[in-house]
Amino acid sequence: MNETQYSGLTIAEAQEKLLALQGRISAYQHAVELLMYDGMTTAPKGTAANRAHSLGILTEEIYKLSTGKDTVDLLEYLDEKIKGAPDEADPKLKRMVYLMLKDIRQMQKIPMDEYVAYQELLVQADDIWHKAKEQSDFPMFLPVLEKVFETVKRFAGYCAPEKDPYDYWLNEYETGLNKKILDEFFGTLKSRLVPLIKEITAAKQVDDSFLKGDFPDYKQEKLAYFLMDKIGLDRDHVGFATTEHPFTISLGSHLDERITTNYKPHTFVSSMFSVIHEGGHALYDTGSADDLAFTVLDCGVSMGIHESQSRFYENIIGRSRGFTAAILPKVKELFPETMKDVDEERFYKAVNKVEPSLIRTESDEVTYCLHVMIRYEIEKMVLSGQLEVKDIPVEWNRLYKEYLGVDVPDDRHGVLQDSHWSGGNIGYFPSYALGNAYGAQFLKKMKETVDVDACVASGNLAAVNDWNREHIWQYGSLYEPNELLERVLGEKFDPGVYMDYLEEKYRDIYGI
Repeated sequence: MNETQYSGLTIAEAQEKLLALQGRISAYQHAVELLMYDGMTTAPKGTAANRAHSLGILTEEIYKLSTGKDTVDLLEYLDEKIKGAPDEADPKLKRMVYLMLKDIRQMQKIPMDEYVAYQELLVQADDIWHKAKEQSDFPMFLPVLEKVFETVKRFAGYCAPEKDPYDYWLNEYETGLNKKILDEFFGTLKSRLVPLIKEITAAKQVDDSFLKGDFPDYKQEKLAYFLMDKIGLDRDHVGFATTEHPFTISLGSHLDERITTNYKPHTFVSSMFSVIHEGGHALYDTGSADDLAFTVLDCGVSMGIHESQSRFYENIIGRSRGFTAAILPKVKELFPETMKDVDEERFYKAVNKVEPSLIRTESDEVTYCLHVMIRYEIEKMVLSGQLEVKDIPVEWNRLYKEYLGVDVPDDRHGVLQDSHWSGGNIGYFPSYALGNAYGAQFLKKMKETVDVDACVASGNLAAVNDWNREHIWQYGSLYEPNELLERVLGEKFDPGVYMDYLEEKYRDIYGI
């Protein structure tokens, strides 16, 4: 390579410069994430344009800092040094250089003005989505959603013109993933889910009437903080707020994590499980090793692995017989009007009731993946040109009838229910289904050395959290998803383990 200001530096000296550079980038990202978090939680409704202005400037600076000549020279110098002595290089340094060069080469293919404009578009899209959902008005959201899909497809063309656009984005969320793999994965799930749902539907139904009533926000908030403590979140580093669509975000590093929920006055269960779900994300993020802070390794390796943690805590732990028994006294204390005569078994069965429904985030474990399949099919059709954005609601409603047998009454309970498309997260949804399956296989492996049922029943998840921290959390993005899975499991990923888990659990609940 050509002589640069870095020529002659030792690897250790160049590594220090790289760490300093990542620290600067993470500081800008911290500011961007704070603005986004504010916009989705407490910011006044009329402030989107102001945030878009600031985000445009900040993301331009991130773009310049991330792709500038000095940065490229430093990374290429380190890359050359590492390749010259691959066995001597620090694995973390090798991974940082690889990921940063990969991102730079992707970003350099996207014109800076288009990249900045897209960040501003997403602020506008989020603002309009909130209003459109509130008014159940998809046509209001349509123009900006068309721009989001157009941009996502165009960026895929810039970055990987040889690839199918959807395959490109699926791979961005989960390295190695594509439509062929997902078609096979979903086919495996569907072949066993459909018969299981039919068996459950034919069985005696579970009574969950006591989960409906009048549940004040302030009492749901008390339950939320109780649950955060129960699953082991460190509230010195994990903040909490409310929003339209629950999410988790890291602000600058794993040292500052924020989770959110949404209270529904007629049921406390929706917020309860969203807190546990988002808490699972936060456990993963805050569990990163401290020496990864302010680097590109200080985050989950993929959305599938990330969702494995959130879905693990929400469902495998949160909906288990032991956990529901452990939290029932607190639930009864907060909501005595409806819960005072409910015993442990009734509560356990009620929160695991299987019933086809409209809303993905409130659906049961068994039908959940069908919600994800619908979104996968729609994204696949839009990016292939088989479906126009304006026709998404019609297709959405048709698939909900076909897959779940439910009629969608309006856009709010249909196509506008999720925030993902307004955030440009096209290709994300399959991660939820993959996460379900990963989590079940992690549980099987964990049980070889941890008495999970006893830990959960005792109300102390320390041993469960320690296992996850040791095997998954501490590594951040050090390993590729498939590599991490094989290190943890000692075997290939097998979605059949997830179906075994579902069939055993729900046949017991329904006596089938």
